[in-house]
Amino acid sequence: MTAAPGRYALSLRLDGRLAVVVGGGTPAADAAAEGEAAALRAAGATVRVAAGPYQATELHGAWLAVACAADPAVNAAVEADAERMRLWCVTPDARPGRDAAADAPTGGSPAGRVLVLGGARSGKSTTAERFLAACPDVEYVATGTPPGPADPEWAARVAAHRARRPPGWRTSETIDLERVLASADRSPALVDCLSLWLARVMDECGAWDDAPHDGGDGGGSGAAVAARTDRLLAAWRTTARPVVAVSNEVGLGVVPATASGRLYRDALGRLNALVAADSDQVWFCTAGLPRRLK
Repeated sequence: MTAAPGRYALSLRLDGRLAVVVGGGTPAADAAAEGEAAALRAAGATVRVAAGPYQATELHGAWLAVACAADPAVNAAVEADAERMRLWCVTPDARPGRDAAADAPTGGSPAGRVLVLGGARSGKSTTAERFLAACPDVEYVATGTPPGPADPEWAARVAAHRARRPPGWRTSETIDLERVLASADRSPALVDCLSLWLARVMDECGAWDDAPHDGGDGGGSGAAVAARTDRLLAAWRTTARPVVAVSNEVGLGVVPATASGRLYRDALGRLNALVAADSDQVWFCTAGLPRRLK
């Protein structure tokens, strides 16, 4: 295992030992603390999570301290107090040798807004579902065209997705994501996926027939798609629900041969970037391995 300069990678035996996780400050930091606590419990540790205003007394009796607060000054104080008390201390983002398995979602309900990106068959939907695996009540928002007898291959894909969802999850087949995100329902929502949502919005707006050949935005239909995107982004920014959204990353392959394909690639790239900018966490999946980008 290769460590960063000035560090040496270790494997710690945690059975029965007290680990204190110091988080808080933002929904993303709360989610990170929950994930670290779950991983430590899985390793056999006794865990105490400190999410309020940090005080050095939080570390009393601990064998290990984990600093993952949103405020760097808090994490620095945890490290300084741990050194003074002769405790092991780690900061998750700076851990040497951290791999995809360590970064993987742990199954607790995430706080805030999470975006999971990836290519076809990259594991992005499975990763998104893992975020909410421990939640008994989840609204699964399917944005694709409802399956029917005319397309058995699509129907088989939808059936496979349905079969792996926990029995208590509810399914909503809709592209009215603004309504879902503005709902008074506070149960987590899983949106799968933004790429299918965009394709259906472009259908409704007639964007395919208006695809430009000169690099433009599709004229009047482009403005209609942009307006729908703006409404989605406003709902994403203001939602009070924990939400995990999946989207395809389509900009890494061959340039599409058609004007409509290039129009969709560009529109989805812009949508993904805008949603990512207003997300608390962003993950990217490659070959089934999730990596946290934000």
